[in-house]
Amino acid sequence: MKVLVTGGAGFIGSHLCDALLDAGHEIVALDDLSTGNLANLTGALARRGSRFVHGDIRDALLVERSMEGCDAVVHLAARIGLRIIVESPFDTLDVNARGTESVVQVALKRKTPILITSTSEVYGHSTKIPSNEGDPICFGSPTVGRWSYACAKAYDEFYSLALQRERALPVVVVRLFNTVGARQSGRYGMVVPRLTAQALAGEPLTVYGDGTQTRCFCSVRDVTDAFMSILRDIGALAGEVLNIGNPREMTILDLAKRILERTGSKSTIEFVPFERAYPQGFEEIMRRVPDIAKARRAISFEPKVGLDEILDDVIAGIRAPAHR
Repeated sequence: MKVLVTGGAGFIGSHLCDALLDAGHEIVALDDLSTGNLANLTGALARRGSRFVHGDIRDALLVERSMEGCDAVVHLAARIGLRIIVESPFDTLDVNARGTESVVQVALKRKTPILITSTSEVYGHSTKIPSNEGDPICFGSPTVGRWSYACAKAYDEFYSLALQRERALPVVVVRLFNTVGARQSGRYGMVVPRLTAQALAGEPLTVYGDGTQTRCFCSVRDVTDAFMSILRDIGALAGEVLNIGNPREMTILDLAKRILERTGSKSTIEFVPFERAYPQGFEEIMRRVPDIAKARRAISFEPKVGLDEILDDVIAGIRAPAHR
């Protein structure tokens, strides 16, 4: 296949590009480099069958040229990171909604199968744990900037699935839960690389709130394997929504302690109130756990990489010269 990967220079996108090339496919990586890093594609772009396009997914003509000759699309491009989302809710909505419309419309025109990446954030304030793809979603108030990301991603799902039902667009939606690994930046609020970088620098590990909030961390390697499985059978899976994540849950405080162990750091843990960590317009979600039964049935998905191995990947990535 030849696959267009939007957000191809990003954390997940670049790993997917590597996996596609390893499997003998060709890739076109489209990225505006606002949060992606061309260094992530150094290895991929040195190989045959790879091409990089610098540009914005809201540019429909550019998207159309990039998709020409492609057999599938993986749409990863988005504004990400809690800090960016809270500080720039309009840009978050514009890129994540209008940008997705642009990509989806070109895929519809060309009848190109497309994998849309959504997020666990769409579950919002839902208190049902674990979260199932059929569960209702419940956002916070539109006066709270954090919810712009969840709202835009939910719109992406409604929009693409409506086109699947009414216009036969071959689309699959995946909801990602805290994907972690090498190349992930802590600059935008991602907790594992942020805490790991602090530990390696001998700085206090800043845990927001009291650290009792929980998350489930899934290796980018497991996520990439899931994407590859979906692409192999994307036609048969059209119209499906799949949770992709690791259901093993842990508190952020326990995560910080584990990072100290894996790095051998003597850093301390410092608790920072949410109102100091984020500007006005932030609400914390205390638990987020995926129900992956459907993904197990559909693509035999099973996370294989444990937390210690994930942390070792992150540590090695931060220590690598290209990261500095």
